[in-house]
Amino acid sequence: MTTASSSAGVLARLRGVTWTNYVVYIGFALVFLYFAITQTQYFLNPANLTNIVIQAAPITIMAIGTVFVLSTGQIDLSIGSTVALSALSAAVALEATQQWWIGAAAGLGVGALVGFVNGVFVTWVRLPSFLVTLATMGLVAGIARQLTDLQAVPVSNGPFVWLFGGGSLLGIPILLWWTIAALAVGWHLLRQRRYGAHVLAVGNDASAARVSGIKVTRVRMMVLIGSSMTAALAGLLYAGRLESARYTLGETDLMTVIAAAIVGGTSLFGGKGTVLGALIGSLLMSMINNGLILAGLNVSQQMIVRGVIILLAVSFSLRGKKNN
Repeated sequence: MTTASSSAGVLARLRGVTWTNYVVYIGFALVFLYFAITQTQYFLNPANLTNIVIQAAPITIMAIGTVFVLSTGQIDLSIGSTVALSALSAAVALEATQQWWIGAAAGLGVGALVGFVNGVFVTWVRLPSFLVTLATMGLVAGIARQLTDLQAVPVSNGPFVWLFGGGSLLGIPILLWWTIAALAVGWHLLRQRRYGAHVLAVGNDASAARVSGIKVTRVRMMVLIGSSMTAALAGLLYAGRLESARYTLGETDLMTVIAAAIVGGTSLFGGKGTVLGALIGSLLMSMINNGLILAGLNVSQQMIVRGVIILLAVSFSLRGKKNN
């Protein structure tokens, strides 16, 4: 085989690669190298790198829930509000009972309830998920503000603080254990269980999925409840780490979570989702925020950068859909 024919074969294989599937990994490497070069003194500090992963933990967990929702062709805009209400509900329950498990159950219960309400209106009333979750986003945010009259609630219960943010196990921060657990469960459900196949089938073609015997209504209900419960868990992690709950928790997370899922390779139009991509997307967003702070950019400038990232991610998603 000549050198020319060998080169032609390599080029042919490269042209056959769907590069949009690897954008997040390439982008992650490039962004890491950029900040490593421009912010060497601070960015590569082990404590700073650990902080990036820890800050990404709640976003990663919510992004995993969002992967399932987007994969069915739905969307959940209420996750940020659910974070705040779940954290406040847990804090109030802790104050009243001093039992960590009651606080955790209260927070997760709120998440399940919000998801169920979203699911009822999407599956039974048959309203678009965008409109339903837009409405519940405002509703839940209002309840969170009313619950404690805009006052922060301290979280001082030792076991709760250790389990949901402040502790460590085997020398590893507990937030990383939560991230690993969420990744393992999410990957197993999406790739190894029939449920994951049903989620993707509903996102590809709901009518065909229904004809093949898949209970489309149940699948949509379950992914919406799952999304809200990952938001509730994120609220507990925020409350445990900050040792406080307030109505502002999660208010800026929606855009970051959606960006992490879409940049990671999950289609905005359903039928395609990746849990590992959600992890890389979350770490990428956390790394960008961290690097921009080190570079001296303010909050508004960081929001602009995240907005640009979402536009680019949606553009890739649109292009991928047209090519299918």
